[in-house]
Amino acid sequence: MPKAKPAKSTKSNAAANGAPAKAESGAINPLRALNEAFQQTEREIRLGGGPKAIERQHTKKRLTARERIEQLVDEPDDFTELGLWCAHNMYAEHGGAPAAGVVTGVGTVDNRQCMIIANDATVKAGAFFPMTCKKIIRAQTIAMMARMPLLYLVDSAGVFLPLQEDVFPDTDDFGRIFRNNAVISAMGIPQIAAIMGYCVAGGGYLPVLCDTLLMTEGSGLYLAGPALVKAAIGQEVTDEELGGANMHAAISGTIDFKEKDDESCLKRLRSLVSKINVKAAPKMHRSPAAGGCATKTVPARAAEDIYDIFTDKAGSQFDVRDLFACFLDAKDKTADFDEYKADFGASLVCGYGMIESQPLGIVANQRTLTQRTLGGQKHGGKSGPTYSVSMPGVIYDDSASKAARFIMDCNQRKIPILFIHDTTGFMVGRDSEEMGIIRAGAQMVNAMSNCIVPKIVLLTGASYGAGNYAMCGRAFDPFITFAWPSAKCAVMGAAQATGVLAMIEERSRERKGEKIDDETHKTILDAIANSYNEQQDIRHGAARGWLDRIIQPHDTRAELAAALRMTENWDFSRPFSTGVLQT
Repeated sequence: MPKAKPAKSTKSNAAANGAPAKAESGAINPLRALNEAFQQTEREIRLGGGPKAIERQHTKKRLTARERIEQLVDEPDDFTELGLWCAHNMYAEHGGAPAAGVVTGVGTVDNRQCMIIANDATVKAGAFFPMTCKKIIRAQTIAMMARMPLLYLVDSAGVFLPLQEDVFPDTDDFGRIFRNNAVISAMGIPQIAAIMGYCVAGGGYLPVLCDTLLMTEGSGLYLAGPALVKAAIGQEVTDEELGGANMHAAISGTIDFKEKDDESCLKRLRSLVSKINVKAAPKMHRSPAAGGCATKTVPARAAEDIYDIFTDKAGSQFDVRDLFACFLDAKDKTADFDEYKADFGASLVCGYGMIESQPLGIVANQRTLTQRTLGGQKHGGKSGPTYSVSMPGVIYDDSASKAARFIMDCNQRKIPILFIHDTTGFMVGRDSEEMGIIRAGAQMVNAMSNCIVPKIVLLTGASYGAGNYAMCGRAFDPFITFAWPSAKCAVMGAAQATGVLAMIEERSRERKGEKIDDETHKTILDAIANSYNEQQDIRHGAARGWLDRIIQPHDTRAELAAALRMTENWDFSRPFSTGVLQT
């Protein structure tokens, strides 16, 4: 059988297409270098179980999960993979589980955007690890939000038994997937499953709970395999007799379409999707031009300028609005951005923009010093304004109040909101408390939590503590969460956390009678710093499913445009309400 190339994305492989690591000065840009290191790791993850496992799959005359996706979608390069980093550096004692043994993402099939979930049989025969369940549930959740058809390419041995207690029973485990199958069907969102390998034990419920079921010859669908059947009831039976495609097509009537092989099954699947009555995705998003022609929208600045603008170096600053010019549509050679309350609450930048003619609101942490105007007394006793300086990346009470009002306005307009994270959290201290920082923060969290519009998140730098929450962290139902390689996510920054944790550890040892000298202090500090730095690294969060996709900074516009297109069938009918706001 012909061997297809693994599916890839231009969005995730642009580093190989001319994104140089060296700046004009000859020095390596830190963000570029970090990005290229991430790209190398992603290439390794996409190999799944490795070349030998891929060859074993081909020996069975079956395609790999990525090869199946490449044949299924209209444009393989436009497939937006989600959760690639799931389970990264986890389950080492079991040999690892690259990408959690399943490929998930959004692609167009006959010009219809679909969520695709494909078991990777090269990784432990497609068995379900704990993160496999969480990754699939996340994909189902995104599809439910966007009312997007789901296509399941099934090839799995079922639960990974050594970790069954972490896979089987809870609300974010194996059974939740089947619950979602039933709920999604009741919502009227199409689900089609294609069995192209084994579908064993409880996993058999996933395809049968879908609307339409395809199966290839040589595949197996049964609650218990031949060996278990013999052990349980003493019956000897072959794979085909027990749960083969011929039996399920002609005797049990469980499947709707029997197909010869992967290629014919994928062709049938495309044909079935073409007959789903959902809104087709426009092939290109263009804005009207003079004379009725279509003109492609472009940003005001080159995407590569992001590397020159952004910095996370301690003590360095930049204006986040300069980043907007690299991904928003341009108007009169500048970013088409209408800033909301530009002179108030300046530590958060809010406003309206367009990406490929698709409107959106933006809430972004400002990464430069800003001035705040306060009421008060001028010198000489005359009444008048006074001023204070707001620190970069910190959310102040006036900024939070402004953002809450802006979020409500976006819900009124029915436009998606993009939250750009680069924050160390809310301002603390007596003055901030007197100004009502907790009350203002609660306003922002309330408005953001109750959004009826899509919430898209981009982590560019720090995303710490309550700042992560207010900016629509993972706990607040973001539609899609992106991150740059430079992003960090934790309850607080490493410097602060290391000092606190070291103090706790040293006092604990002192109570036990241990003397803490300078050398012991340094050893404790270094150990805690190394551990905390590892945990705040965005790869740690991505491995645990705290975000959906690590993107290349110069691909930000394309990634955001793709996410906005995914929302085309969004249901805006639910009324927007915040409940009680503390004012």
